[in-house]
Amino acid sequence: MENFDRQKHWENIYQTKQINEVSWFQATPETSLDFIRQFNLSITAKIIDIGGGDSFLVDHLLELGYKDITVLDISEGALDRAKQRLGDRAKIIKWIVADAATFKPTEKYDFWHDRATFHFLTQEEEISNYIDIAQKCIKQNGIIVLGTFSENGPKKCSGIEIRQYSEITMTERLKLFFEKIKCITIDHITPSGTIQNFIFCSFRKLEII
Repeated sequence: MENFDRQKHWENIYQTKQINEVSWFQATPETSLDFIRQFNLSITAKIIDIGGGDSFLVDHLLELGYKDITVLDISEGALDRAKQRLGDRAKIIKWIVADAATFKPTEKYDFWHDRATFHFLTQEEEISNYIDIAQKCIKQNGIIVLGTFSENGPKKCSGIEIRQYSEITMTERLKLFFEKIKCITIDHITPSGTIQNFIFCSFRKLEII
């Protein structure tokens, strides 16, 4: 999309819509939490939520006792809303305002979570950059979980075209650096009652020989 200002677009979304008015709203992100339970992460594990915005995942991670959580989003306004909701607990979290395709990590993570950010990257350079960033800052044998619209899901979200994925196409994109663990498809029901089909895949970072 020529001359598209992604950050400005998302700042506008968060300035004009309440948390329960956006299509991705989940009071309890069960699928994401199930993946975290599956890998039995230590409470000291370094977790990053890519495109976390004002998602409630961070609230649930805190309730589960996790102590090293980073939330990244392109929208400062979204993160400000999450901070306001969390109150004093927000001080525990590391907040990063950045584009997921260009940010420069300063830490290595045990668990990289991304629900519905990756599919907004439609240009080849952005996708390659994202995967390169992930493989560089995920620890050896660390986990990445990606949730995107499936091939049966929407082709647009919030007025922006997205890239749909299947188990095959997502695995193909990540195979140089990550080994697939499992993929599942789920139906997400938006606040307006629309059904969106997602695919979630988990991968383990390959050992570098």
